[in-house]
Amino acid sequence: MPRKTWREALAAYSSPSTLVLLLLGFAAGLPYMLVFSTLSVWLREAGVARETIGYASLIGLAYAFKWVWSPLLDQWRLPLLGKLGRRRSWLVLSQSLVILGLIGMGFCDPQKHLSWLIAIAVVVSFASATQDIAVDAYRLEIAEDNRQAALAASYMSGYRVAALLATAGALFFAEGFGSTGFNYKHSAWTGTYVLFGLLMVPALLTTLFMREPPVPLRTQLSAGRYSFGHQLASVFVLIVLLVSVPAMFTQLYNTDFAGVLFEGVSPMTLVLEDRAFLRAILYTLLTVLCLSTIGRRGLAPVLTPVNDFILRYRWQALLLLGLIATYRMSDTVMGVMANVFYIDQGFTKDQIAGVSKIFGLIMTLVGAGMGGLLIVRFGILPILLIGGAASASTNLLFMLLADMGPNLDMLIVTISLDNFSSGLATSAFVAYLSSLTNLKFSATQYALLSSIMLLLPRLMGGYSGVLVEKFGYHNFFIITALMGIPTLLLISLHWFQESRRARLNPPVNLEKTP
Repeated sequence: MPRKTWREALAAYSSPSTLVLLLLGFAAGLPYMLVFSTLSVWLREAGVARETIGYASLIGLAYAFKWVWSPLLDQWRLPLLGKLGRRRSWLVLSQSLVILGLIGMGFCDPQKHLSWLIAIAVVVSFASATQDIAVDAYRLEIAEDNRQAALAASYMSGYRVAALLATAGALFFAEGFGSTGFNYKHSAWTGTYVLFGLLMVPALLTTLFMREPPVPLRTQLSAGRYSFGHQLASVFVLIVLLVSVPAMFTQLYNTDFAGVLFEGVSPMTLVLEDRAFLRAILYTLLTVLCLSTIGRRGLAPVLTPVNDFILRYRWQALLLLGLIATYRMSDTVMGVMANVFYIDQGFTKDQIAGVSKIFGLIMTLVGAGMGGLLIVRFGILPILLIGGAASASTNLLFMLLADMGPNLDMLIVTISLDNFSSGLATSAFVAYLSSLTNLKFSATQYALLSSIMLLLPRLMGGYSGVLVEKFGYHNFFIITALMGIPTLLLISLHWFQESRRARLNPPVNLEKTP
């Protein structure tokens, strides 16, 4: 593909779709923060126990498993609202539920109606996750691959501004309306959540007036060959499988096999009295049923997008999945301990909040915008490599900060460059994931790939505290920087393969020569 000029690269930000993604990103960031971060503050101010607040955080599982019901958005058009089109109909439904849900949450006092508040928050969480699926699919279908980073940068800008407004801004409004840590006032939180529910209305109006992606009819018919009942059955079978497999291993772990092998306990005791063993048998039967011919037929709507990805990339799919699974490893594992590190270094909470919210937000948006511009100019893979290298190498700045103590100037430099590289890497990675998806299954495949992106880094991040305790902050930041090396090798290999394929199969010029 010929390299574009800087003017053509800047033109990627001048299209109406950039403004649309900015507003949709704002709509995505509001409910996410209001359901988690801000809700926790509200519950604690109302006197709700910490244990209950911790359990309430499980609402976030809706975002982790949104890929489970994403096939519905690819393969079924809503009745009545379906006249707006596949993407717009789901956006209108999800945004309407978010608006009504946020307003409904505001009228539930956690001191009197905690169960209702949590129930409505669950609805908002699922509606918000569904909105994320629909926005990603819409973005994939309205522009070519090299413009995806610009759209992602616009989306990220709206999202980050909304996140700041829904956290610090929401606390400011609640305080201004009269609710403080010493004087809880439910009406103040009612006003805050109603206000933020109304702030979702511009996004709903945007959805009503924006154009539906021009996806060919053949693609829509291909994606919609499963009945609604079949799709619901597929989601149900997948949920059962996700629950039964880990539960089966958990119950087998708790079964008293050691007593049978070493202590002379009768095997019949397991069958008749060991409840863990009996539950393990039940979960095993459920797992076998889900993986049987009937189960595979039921899982067809979910497995079809997966099969399509494997058939398109064949053995190269392993390389791509490895790249996706490790790309955010370095900064995600480091980021788990970042705030803890700031406190341990001796920085005050005001310093941390001020630097991260001002310099961090600005540099993230600048990095994302620069990533979109550079990708249009130079292509996806070069900027993907630069973003990966920058994300890993900025961890070394944290290593230097660890040796300097609470140096505010170094904190500003470190957070600024780290957030710039994170914004650049994120916009490049979104463009890369977008280039891998098939428009027939855009919602499902992107949801799956983005879930794979978070899985391994989040699991590794759970051990970040152990690494700090064992090696100290200095060596911890070196280790997290080294975690970026496998990704850089995979990107380089992938880039080499793509360059070789382009040389062996040059584009054919179909224009007639004079």
